[in-house]
Amino acid sequence: MAEHKFFSPLKIGLLIVAVSYFLFTFHGMFTLSWIGEWEYLGGGGSTFSTIIFVEDISATIGLIFRLVASVAAFAGVILYFVKKGLPEMTTRKILRVVLVAEGIYWIGLLPSGVLPVVLLPNFVTFNSLLTNELPLLVASIGIPIVLFKLASELKPGKPEKGVIKWGLLAGVVFIFSFWFTNSGLWMITIGSKGVGYLTSYPENLFSFDVTRIGVFGLTVFAAYFAKRSIGTETLEKLDLKTVGAIITAFGLFFLWNYLTWIFFGRDETWSTWYAWFLGHNMDLWLLSIPLVGLPLLFKQNSTQKT
Repeated sequence: MAEHKFFSPLKIGLLIVAVSYFLFTFHGMFTLSWIGEWEYLGGGGSTFSTIIFVEDISATIGLIFRLVASVAAFAGVILYFVKKGLPEMTTRKILRVVLVAEGIYWIGLLPSGVLPVVLLPNFVTFNSLLTNELPLLVASIGIPIVLFKLASELKPGKPEKGVIKWGLLAGVVFIFSFWFTNSGLWMITIGSKGVGYLTSYPENLFSFDVTRIGVFGLTVFAAYFAKRSIGTETLEKLDLKTVGAIITAFGLFFLWNYLTWIFFGRDETWSTWYAWFLGHNMDLWLLSIPLVGLPLLFKQNSTQKT
């Protein structure tokens, strides 16, 4: 009888994603160029500087928790490979730490959605609401709610049905939040650069369409799949190929936009969009998740071991 191989494309993919999550967060945590920006951006003593100060400190505290989450994820995967398996209870504990800490990270963005509206209501426009405050409110409230609920479903003894339900809902909320945020950044970019920024550079037009239409379509499809699959009792009965397709498509959105700048970027195409996506996007590590999605997409059957 042939010996069963412990390593598989899915496990290797999980390892690479965990490493990417950790290294990207570690780099972001110790990039300290933001310190003092409330002075030169907001002006000493002004309401603007107060808002920037609170936003930066709150986001940094959140980032500390994301670092905890990434360390737990990375350590958990390494431990899994070293021991060639982990007990279910240990796996659930690690996942709960990751989910709770990641949820707190997103709460750290809440002041950025609230403070401008509360402290500077006269400066908040309809466009800024659509492109900044509302996307931040959706992400900083919606994502923690689903992550905390998913973490509660991972308590020992709870059935897989609740984990599947809230895992699917968390995926929908994540994709919608990223669509809302990135669509807003494109609106700001077109407002400053003009429509010619799209018509003159086909790669920008494609990125714009992928963001505004493609990711929205993925959100709708993910919501439909979640609604159809919410009653699934076990992971073995879940359509993992469709899960893999959604994960792969979502990751390719990040990978495409990153490679667009690598291959086509030049001084005249630099914009608010690229400044955000490449310079301030703390979720760029998600470009690695197709390495998890593809093995699920090409999984032979629901009972095949991974």
